[in-house]
Amino acid sequence: MRLRALLAAVVLTITATPAALAAPGVAHGSDVPAGRFGFVAKLAMTKIPRPDGSTYGSYCTGALIAPAWILTTGHCFHDANRNRVSGKTPYPTTAALGLVDEATESGVARKVTEVVQAKESDVALIKLDTPVTTVQPLTVNHAVPTVGQQLTLAGWGSLTGTNPKPATRMQQGTVAVAKVDPTTLGVRGAAPEITTSACTYDSGAPYFTGTELVAVEATGPGCPHAGIETTSRADILAPWIAKTTS
Repeated sequence: MRLRALLAAVVLTITATPAALAAPGVAHGSDVPAGRFGFVAKLAMTKIPRPDGSTYGSYCTGALIAPAWILTTGHCFHDANRNRVSGKTPYPTTAALGLVDEATESGVARKVTEVVQAKESDVALIKLDTPVTTVQPLTVNHAVPTVGQQLTLAGWGSLTGTNPKPATRMQQGTVAVAKVDPTTLGVRGAAPEITTSACTYDSGAPYFTGTELVAVEATGPGCPHAGIETTSRADILAPWIAKTTS
């Protein structure tokens, strides 16, 4: 399985070139219209440590779930040995929200100051230096998802797993829940294609219905693909999210 955000230069969402980690969007997805999904955050990290003492830069995706908090994949924040970490942000990280096209919009920028890792899943909450008041956060789903339920995926990941480039335009797609496990959901692409899927730099991307977060991108096959993608269930994490962000 692929760790979609390995912040190193190999393996999925945080994998890729030594200096970047994000890309033009959900593989085989479509452009997000202007003014939509402002809660989707592009996370940019620098000075990520390697075991040999060198550093690199990378990207992940996340979702604003409270004015000062973003939910993302836990493995986006780790030490030089790739162990997930909590506490003070382990390397400089910024979050960009409220935009879909970096070429024409400025959005809202914040620095990340703190990381809180979940125990139940590969998920983390990250705290912003200043609350965001111009973007409506997602609410967190409390109901158990059902097989066949359709969800929207939006993220700043790559359009392809081959030679990914940093994202400049957010992408979206529709997936259907294929299986429900104790802490995760398995989802498959539904539209615009059956191969619509999360890709490099989409680690932490939200799966949602309307304004309600249902799951968070975790890992999956190489993209694009028509197989099952593993996502972390938001309903399982709802009590922890409420307690941490209160």
